[in-house]
Amino acid sequence: MSGIPRKKAYLLKVIFIGDPNVGKTSLINQYTNKRFCNYYKSTVGADFMTKSIVIEDKVVTLQIWDTAGCERFHSLGTAFYRGADCCVLTFDVTNNVSFKKLDSWRDEFLIQANPQDPKKFPFVLLGNKIDEKEKRTVSTQRAELWCQKNSNMPYFEVSAKNNVNIEKAFYEIAKTALKNSGSDDSPFPEFNENIKLEQIFENTTEKKCSC
Repeated sequence: MSGIPRKKAYLLKVIFIGDPNVGKTSLINQYTNKRFCNYYKSTVGADFMTKSIVIEDKVVTLQIWDTAGCERFHSLGTAFYRGADCCVLTFDVTNNVSFKKLDSWRDEFLIQANPQDPKKFPFVLLGNKIDEKEKRTVSTQRAELWCQKNSNMPYFEVSAKNNVNIEKAFYEIAKTALKNSGSDDSPFPEFNENIKLEQIFENTTEKKCSC
């Protein structure tokens, strides 16, 4: 057994952003806990969950940050965005306004995160609530065209409620984050500062289920 090579382990930081009520928390909760709540409570500031998966010969632990979409928390972005390996833009396919604001969310992230090469920083787009077919206002073609105009950004249509495409989307997110992390020499980036910052926000006895 001692002759079996150990898998390299990586801790990667992923940020979810988007308008309130597009389902960021629900998506993360479905992926990490296989659970969907019908009762939703807005995220206060930011929160994070973790999940580990294996990609090729690497053990990847995703530290998935769920950020508030509310305007009053936007000024806190710098504290949480810095050091991200991937940013997941999220919109609601039944809410045209949430789609129209993707450009501003992307621009705001790049300004506040200040990555070394903004033009090459990886984003993934998720269109949530595809289970609500009769309410849909944003077509697949429209979302795909937006992604093509934004560096051929990967796009997944998902349903947190029905657990549709969740595993597939997060696997791509993990691969994208791993590729961006770059260095095999330092597989454990430090996020202690961000973890401490998260603790300044009000904790609730009931787990938050949306925003």
